[in-house]
Amino acid sequence: MKIRIHAALCMLLICLGAVAISGCAALPSLADRTASQALTDDESKATTLGKAISRMAGAHPGKSGVHSLADPQEAFAVRALLARAAEKTLDVQYYIWHDDLTGSLLFEALHAAADRGVRVRLLLDDNNTSGLDGTLAALDSHPNIEVRLFNPFVIRSPRWLGYITDFSRANRRMHNKSFTADNRITIIGGRNVGDEYFGATDGVLFADLDVAAVGPVVKDVSDDFDRYWNSQSSYPASLLLPPAEPGRLAKLKAEGSVLERDPRAAAYVKALRDSSLIRQLADQTIELEWATTHMVSDDPRKGLGQVPPEQLLTHDLEQIIGKPKSDVELVSPYFVPSAAGVAGLTAMTRRGVTLKILTNSLDATDVAAVHAGYAKRRKPLLEAGVKLYEMKRLSPGTRRNKSAGPFGSSGSSLHAKTFSVDSSRIFIGSFNFDPRSAKLNTELGFIIDSPAMARRINAAFNDRIPEIAYEVRLSDSGALYWTEQRDGRQIRYDTEPHASLWRRASVDFLSLLPIDWLL
Repeated sequence: MKIRIHAALCMLLICLGAVAISGCAALPSLADRTASQALTDDESKATTLGKAISRMAGAHPGKSGVHSLADPQEAFAVRALLARAAEKTLDVQYYIWHDDLTGSLLFEALHAAADRGVRVRLLLDDNNTSGLDGTLAALDSHPNIEVRLFNPFVIRSPRWLGYITDFSRANRRMHNKSFTADNRITIIGGRNVGDEYFGATDGVLFADLDVAAVGPVVKDVSDDFDRYWNSQSSYPASLLLPPAEPGRLAKLKAEGSVLERDPRAAAYVKALRDSSLIRQLADQTIELEWATTHMVSDDPRKGLGQVPPEQLLTHDLEQIIGKPKSDVELVSPYFVPSAAGVAGLTAMTRRGVTLKILTNSLDATDVAAVHAGYAKRRKPLLEAGVKLYEMKRLSPGTRRNKSAGPFGSSGSSLHAKTFSVDSSRIFIGSFNFDPRSAKLNTELGFIIDSPAMARRINAAFNDRIPEIAYEVRLSDSGALYWTEQRDGRQIRYDTEPHASLWRRASVDFLSLLPIDWLL
């Protein structure tokens, strides 16, 4: 992610004696900021979505209904349709929102909802808003839209100055993703907002995963959104951005209308037309997995480094999941187990737990430094009996979204973050299994007690993943090698598949540096 290279760069600059510009970049006061809350249960039940969902949820007391959104175009369509269906509120929280085709279409969907009288609260992490100040100021000028920025940069350009003047805070980001309509239905998961996350950019394909959810867990997400919205790290955009240009809102609306007719948007217009989720919600014919669902989320004070270890999301995961007994299947695009993590996974396999892990290959990853943190742990994991799979580059012509920066999260084959435990429960959310997610960034996810969903992940490791990933193995001499299944035959590689000598050498060098805590 972009934060990773910024962090490493700023540490280098500090070590070289860069002059800090302290004092000229003080954050504005929050004394006059207004607090707001999600709809009450009674208010949300009175909406069209609320009436339909309440009837369905009533038949499954204590459980939430979840619907997987693996298809990227459906994931876009459901968000846009929820914006159209909302009658009272939209609460939207993201780490990345690109100013591209799908990002612009969803901005306009929020704008259109506000024009209908819907209250829109948009909370974005400020690390990836470069180039969006004019758009965000225009949206914030709408009487029904308020934009807030998490851990913002007072100096809007160049952003890296913020790391020099306030590294400890700027190095901590809000990685949460949620999209909630009328406090009745929410979408959470791994996707940010941008063409690559919804499959719109030629040559870029993420294997990503969200879930739409109804039932009691939605209130948990709304309460969590309120906690972030009213936290000491969330600043009204009006305190940081210059006033919106006259006519900018009308221009955004006109640009959105043009984009809808753009040939590049044809697949998304079709997805909007074909998606039946909202209609099926209204007529109560949608197929949902009804399951006990726990939301896990970091306290927003983690963005200021003020949360003790026993209150982090990782602690909640351990408490809810307990000790795996039979099997764990883990999918993480950025997998960086510490030495302690390797010891824990090794202890798990010694108890007889079958452990399978899928992450990005060096050829597929967009963050070589993260791969370096993982690569040096492969051998002890394999020696312990862990099965390692590395996703192939899914498109030979991968192009990166330049707005994400040189190490931005926009060129990987794999972006989903999920795992299943004991073929009975799963996690889906924003959490990467790396030190940054564990200790620096805030995260959000669901633990879903669903044997059916867990079995689907297990089946993927048995059937689909061997076709789209390399398996990493150890030879009799203890050397790493990779195998690929292609056209019914097995191909062996003795070095990282399809990675250049220079890329392999850079990973070897980065693995020697003490930067795991930044990854």
